[in-house]
Amino acid sequence: MVAVLRVVACGSVDDGKSTLIGRLLAATGGATDDQLDYARTTRRGGSTVAAGAVDYSLLTDGLEAEHEQGITIDVAHLFMDLPSGRRVIVADAPGHEQYTRNMAVAASTADVAVLLVDATKGVREQTRRHLAICALMGVPSVVAVVNKLDAVGWDRSVFDELAGEVRAAADGFGMRADVIPASALDGDNVAEPSPNLPWYDGPTLLGALTAWEPAQEPQEAGYRLPVQYVIRADGFRGLAGTVVGGPIRPGDAVGVAGGGRTSTVGRLLGPGGTDLDRAAPGTAVTVTLADDVDVRRGDLLAAPEALRDGLSPAGAFSVTLIWTAEEPLRNGRSYLLRAGGRTVPAVVTAVRDRLDVVSGGRLAARTLDLNDIGTVELTTDTPVSLDAYRESRHTGSLLLVDRVTKETVAAGMVRHALRRGRTVAPRAYTVDREARERLKGQRAKVVWLTGLPGAGKSTLANTLERRLHGMGLHTYVLDGENVRGGLNKDLGFTPQGRAENVRRVAEVARVLVDAGLIVVVALVSPFRTDRAAARALFAEGDFAEVFVDTPAEECARRDPKGLYAQARAGRLPNMTGHGQAYEPPEHPDLVVDGAGSLDEAADALCALLRP
Repeated sequence: MVAVLRVVACGSVDDGKSTLIGRLLAATGGATDDQLDYARTTRRGGSTVAAGAVDYSLLTDGLEAEHEQGITIDVAHLFMDLPSGRRVIVADAPGHEQYTRNMAVAASTADVAVLLVDATKGVREQTRRHLAICALMGVPSVVAVVNKLDAVGWDRSVFDELAGEVRAAADGFGMRADVIPASALDGDNVAEPSPNLPWYDGPTLLGALTAWEPAQEPQEAGYRLPVQYVIRADGFRGLAGTVVGGPIRPGDAVGVAGGGRTSTVGRLLGPGGTDLDRAAPGTAVTVTLADDVDVRRGDLLAAPEALRDGLSPAGAFSVTLIWTAEEPLRNGRSYLLRAGGRTVPAVVTAVRDRLDVVSGGRLAARTLDLNDIGTVELTTDTPVSLDAYRESRHTGSLLLVDRVTKETVAAGMVRHALRRGRTVAPRAYTVDREARERLKGQRAKVVWLTGLPGAGKSTLANTLERRLHGMGLHTYVLDGENVRGGLNKDLGFTPQGRAENVRRVAEVARVLVDAGLIVVVALVSPFRTDRAAARALFAEGDFAEVFVDTPAEECARRDPKGLYAQARAGRLPNMTGHGQAYEPPEHPDLVVDGAGSLDEAADALCALLRP
């Protein structure tokens, strides 16, 4: 028997989920007398619960904002004991589409999903979205509860129709759903059989949870130990983390993912520092190694054979993403990938498809919007070790974080590693950047000019290059107009196209810096995140962001290419500064007045380039 049963409760807004879970809590002794008294005497706006009766929904909603709005926003974790003695942790997930990200987190560790369907409203898009997320998160079992049957006169035909829809939807996502009729408001078929359902001979919800067992015992996999802390004290050096995948024992062989380093487990310490002879998955432990092996926070320890058989580091992955940000995913933009204790830069190189949560089919897509679920390919700056999610929830999941705002923008499940570049390794040449710089008698650097269209970036780049050329320095200008006529002619001016435009220009600039050149980039590059990703490609001191600060009205007055006139006429919907935002640098290395003297601006730039 599974010692602890983890349940995620989900459903659309107003399906009665909070009331249902509150009923279960009360029936299993999971609610205190004080909580029941509070729920008996308190009422929120719009409540239809009779005076003096218990409003069971109040037993689950923890946030004041939830009481005010009458919806569940955050994920509340509730505890109860089943009649069998098994401990249950219920993650009460929010039902509103706006909080789908919270529901995904709640489903990520669940054994069973309890999915509510309102008998008066039927199977809705959010119902199907919750099924899709449960399938993606690897939830093995679904118990669907058709609630509020009292509102349709306990009509069996209504139940049968909805049960068929739920089973068909679950089947489309490769899942099996058991369906139970109920009325949470009066407790019918929640913990006790209901006299209003003479035509139903199946279990109550409590009975179904009590009888639940995994379809098959999980196979014991090789252990994984993501290192969360390195503990050093008085000659002691321990590696702390939580065991996943399989048990670990003293004497087990250990490999460090990505390093080729091996050793064996010396001591295995549990909570409180007690020596253990075995640690099962889910146990927080500290291990010592028999050899002096370099291991850092964020490294992954695993059996050497696991590292050979599929956990070897890779730099590209196929990933299923649940997009959780208001701003759409931008193909080509660099994000921070967080997995376990590691954080590395990553670029989404392709969006392959988007899941249609209604049909279960895959649709062609070039971007993902809020709450979309899709398949993408991403590459990381440095190789990382990730399992396929179907093999391990713990080492096959990741987060994407915006580099500027630090907002979590997506949760990801690894489908598989892409080994296209497995045999590709950087090759070192005798003539390197330092040698090229010595030959040219200069220090290579990128000067990145950003500003509104018409700000004078190209004019300033031309003036600066003439000045540097006259000083005998070796330069090259990457102008936005020029690169879009060749290298980037396939890109549009959407945020996604602009992100890829900046990425490609930055990569070319990096090659030219390695060639020992001073590179001047004249590019609108309107978004801070894209410019931050460009800077991240270069070593400290090799990249200078320069804001060409020209008033928008002056740019429109100049209008050298007629862009502002076209934008006003509605023919350029993605025109920066007119229909699409421009985000000025917050901490530029230099600000120059685009409406001022060119010579003074060039002087300031030359000063910036001095060693």
